[in-house]
Amino acid sequence: MTQSRIFITGGASGLGRALAERYAQAGWRVLIGDVNEERLVETVAAVGAAGGSIVQRLCDVRREEDLEAAAQWLDAEWGGVDVVVNNAGVSQAGGIGETSLADWNWIIDINLLGVVRGCKVFTPRFRRQGRGHFVNVSSLAGLVHPPLMSAYCATKAAVVALSESMVVELAADHIDVSVVCPAFFKTNLMESMRTSSSALDRSARKLVERARRGAPEIAALVFEGVARKDFHILTHPEGRAAWMVKRLAPFAAYKRFMRKSTDIMLALRK
Repeated sequence: MTQSRIFITGGASGLGRALAERYAQAGWRVLIGDVNEERLVETVAAVGAAGGSIVQRLCDVRREEDLEAAAQWLDAEWGGVDVVVNNAGVSQAGGIGETSLADWNWIIDINLLGVVRGCKVFTPRFRRQGRGHFVNVSSLAGLVHPPLMSAYCATKAAVVALSESMVVELAADHIDVSVVCPAFFKTNLMESMRTSSSALDRSARKLVERARRGAPEIAALVFEGVARKDFHILTHPEGRAAWMVKRLAPFAAYKRFMRKSTDIMLALRK
């Protein structure tokens, strides 16, 4: 039986690493790409020590040529790929009046255009092989948009919109699409976070530190959702509830709900 093949961007830490470990455990051939060479080596060694096997390569999702090189490697070495996880991402917090355009350009280039580049490079290959599955990692912030995170929310909402467009566009090509929308979980995403104030930075880090779930638990839920070919993969019950409130409640009621649930964040502006 032919082993299934997966490529994961941002695969050397956080959710990307947890996904690599989960798929390797399940017997998949795993290629991870990341900009951090040291962590790539650490991840390969850790998975190997646990009895799995993965391959790593440097890959910056801001460079289409890096993704093309990964695709060419997969074609040459494994005869293609079955699942592509566009996971690499960064975070940013700040008010609309305080967030610089440099930060907007930075987060758009990685969180949105990094996903776009991955889909652009691999769609022709999926079409040629007659199947494939894109897993685009968004966030609950792509569905429910808290204050003081406009740049992050905008990029993650765009990933949801991109995925919704793709799932219809590519259906006739037998290409599946999933969009992953987790709430806060324990991860190292804060290492790259840019904020407009130290108070926001401290608040965001506390939310991550206090999260009840870690990356391995989220990865397990994503693994199951991808296997079912779910489109929306929401990993937190409270996140699903908030999304339902947004979809079903009148906007005025939703606005009151959001103001009440984010009053601590809003207080950081004072």
